[in-house]
Amino acid sequence: MFNALVLDKTPDFQASVRAVDDGFLPDGDVTINVDYSTLNYKDGLAITNRSPVVRNWPMVAGIDGAGTVTASTHAAWKVGDAVVLNGFGVGETHKGCLAQRARLKGDWLVRRPDAFSARQAMAIGTAGYTAMLCVLALEKHGLRPAAGDVLVTGATGGVGSVAVALLAKLGYRVVAATGKAPEAGYLTALGAAAVIDRSELGAPGKPLQKERWAAVVDAVGSHTLANACAQTRYGGAVAACGLAQGIDLPATVMPFILRGVALLGVDSVMAPMHAREQAWARLAVDLNPAVLEAITTEVPLSGAIVAAGQLMAGQVRGRLVVDTGR
Repeated sequence: MFNALVLDKTPDFQASVRAVDDGFLPDGDVTINVDYSTLNYKDGLAITNRSPVVRNWPMVAGIDGAGTVTASTHAAWKVGDAVVLNGFGVGETHKGCLAQRARLKGDWLVRRPDAFSARQAMAIGTAGYTAMLCVLALEKHGLRPAAGDVLVTGATGGVGSVAVALLAKLGYRVVAATGKAPEAGYLTALGAAAVIDRSELGAPGKPLQKERWAAVVDAVGSHTLANACAQTRYGGAVAACGLAQGIDLPATVMPFILRGVALLGVDSVMAPMHAREQAWARLAVDLNPAVLEAITTEVPLSGAIVAAGQLMAGQVRGRLVVDTGR
């Protein structure tokens, strides 16, 4: 028997941490002992039943996991290998990693970099790995530190916190947007050169505005993303990866056809393996592990449901790591 955070709908929605056995696990060619998991925004949506994230019931929540292989029929993995799982529909269509054990497909796994412990890998999690994918997308577009200020929206969240730290370490001048004024010190400690209030971006704005940003990492969507595009400099780029404000994009084509701004969509769930491996390799080099402690709050598996509610209420800064053993 082992503990798992189970989501059920028979007939009413219920989230509970309870004991299950191996018969509860789905099909897969690799079984791992999950040492740590994490709570991302999507996990929060699923656990609080705010959005139809879950497609199969019952479901074990948790789109991320870090642990050790205990059984494998997959050619790439053997018992004792340290692995990381991000996305691939885990926690949505395939039982996830907010549990002490998970059965997964070997093709979904990435070898955990030696630079990170399992706990640190989950302090990064999908949020931090997505932030790295955004940075890679901007670099591919040609962004370099000399280009000018880079805006990070939703900066105290998981994606935003890691994006600020990564960009600052790479030499960019980072401007962080947040609705949490008391967290300005936290953001400057991560490397932000300036902090602005999210109200500057969150309301309807003109279709073309003063050029401010060489590039943007946006985890918010809606009016924030529209205004970020409208304020991006000629030839700049906006990496969009989130929808915390909304799924809509109330924008015009003007930034794209008059300033040549590029809108780069960044998906982490189904990203191909070469992109995942590149992102984790760069994280091992470009993210100072000491930064992870500053952005991480650890909670036990038994407290993950309460923590998910706090996450959705905007009461969480940075990353939530879940110790599945408690």
